[in-house]
Amino acid sequence: MVTALYAGSFDPITYGHLDIIKQGTEIFDKVIVGVAYNPEKQGFLPIGDRIKLIEACVNGMPNVGLAFYSTLTVEFAKENNAQVLLRGIRNSSDFEYEKQLAEINSKLEPSIKTVFLTAIPEHASVSSSAVRELILHKQNLNLFVPEPAAEFLYEKFGY
Repeated sequence: MVTALYAGSFDPITYGHLDIIKQGTEIFDKVIVGVAYNPEKQGFLPIGDRIKLIEACVNGMPNVGLAFYSTLTVEFAKENNAQVLLRGIRNSSDFEYEKQLAEINSKLEPSIKTVFLTAIPEHASVSSSAVRELILHKQNLNLFVPEPAAEFLYEKFGY
């Protein structure tokens, strides 16, 4: 059984994230969505809200697990018997950054491999930071985040 860890802040989850999760479930036996928590950084959404949104969006995907962590990603992967780090790539800038992380993680734990996936083109340009900007300006989120996330965000931010 091959388990993949898809780690990120998911602040908030987007259609691009969900697409990578779905692709991962077609390739791997299990996908753990790991919500990275850094107590040194204040997120846009509290960690509990991010987890609630991801749970709502992956509901019905039986081979998806969800957890939050505050350790190094590679350490969290080892603790959860994940053999693969699943990473989403949107563009060449993402690739360069993710390649650096993959090389570091490989040095820390050579047995854990990194696999890069790209979201489908209509979701490839969406980032959580762009969605946060749309929220601040009370713009339509339906093209960028899954329905449960959009509903929650509209209610939370009063529009």
